[in-house]
Amino acid sequence: MQTKSLNIPVEVSARHVHLTQEDWTALFGSAEMTIGRPISQHPQFSAKERVTLRGPKGELQGVAIVGPVRSYTQAELAMTDAKRLGVMPPLSDSGHLDQAVEVTIAGPKGEIKRAAAIIQQRHLHVSPTEAADLHLHNGQVVSMMIGTQRRVKFDQVLVRVHPKYSLRVHLDTDEANACGYTSDMIGEIIV
Repeated sequence: MQTKSLNIPVEVSARHVHLTQEDWTALFGSAEMTIGRPISQHPQFSAKERVTLRGPKGELQGVAIVGPVRSYTQAELAMTDAKRLGVMPPLSDSGHLDQAVEVTIAGPKGEIKRAAAIIQQRHLHVSPTEAADLHLHNGQVVSMMIGTQRRVKFDQVLVRVHPKYSLRVHLDTDEANACGYTSDMIGEIIV
């Protein structure tokens, strides 16, 4: 099996929510979202504020909010998170919520019932220039080898091309644990 020689940084996309301005206000009142730390995919950031997710069987406290506000509200989970909540979300790309399952998002000022939850499809962020160099296009699905001692082949990696993206592959926490994730881990596209 041959791989491209380009080393692609691997990041973990742990459980988090995206919120509309209306839902942010319902959860936090009139306060503005506080930027905690930047995320590699500019202009996104992890907010200092946190929420609780509730499902039929349990809850997850301290869930990150990824800002800025969006045109839709969604919770992105790993399968382990979904089982803890007692829900079975579909595997989906961010913003594709037609099959999403319902969870409750709770903040200090209120709750959002029937919020959409998905398991985020593993994906590769790439700029148009990088996509051209790698002969990739938006929406393409590739396979990648990731890891060192616990090297894993991941199929069904969705390619997402955007001018503001920087080259990174995003795995959820279950996938990252499977390949023994470390912060300096790299991945390679299989050709």
